[in-house]
Amino acid sequence: MNYEEKLKAFLSDWKSTAEHLHFELPCHSVAEAAVAAKASPEDFIKSIVLICQNKPVVAIVRGIHKADLKKVSTYLGVDARIARPEEVLSMTNYPIGGVPPAGYEAKFLIDPEVMKHEAVIGGGGSDHALLKITTEEIKRLTNGEVVDVKKD
Repeated sequence: MNYEEKLKAFLSDWKSTAEHLHFELPCHSVAEAAVAAKASPEDFIKSIVLICQNKPVVAIVRGIHKADLKKVSTYLGVDARIARPEEVLSMTNYPIGGVPPAGYEAKFLIDPEVMKHEAVIGGGGSDHALLKITTEEIKRLTNGEVVDVKKD
């Protein structure tokens, strides 16, 4: 099963209201994704995979922000580092550039700035797909904790 199909199966199993979008052009960056989805960069989120004590932690921040490793480390009480591409794939089963904000085992930390939006757009399983999803749905699918994790 390819990455996008796996994500769609997860969404179906969880009776999610999220909308999976596939594009012919790649969506490597927020700017490219905004053009493909005909949306504003303000509408996007990033799912940043971190490693904390050899376990995945996903910091979900707005597309215009970065995750603050020091804030994550302080909140969790353990060191955090950005996952390498091969670690992202092995821990989430999704490649970098397509990591969705749900659909795999991890601890999810959702920045409060994300929750100010009713709906957002994030990775859709591959670099040719996006996921339009409500922020409440992200919380439901991930059991995510809302905590300040964006870099100031």
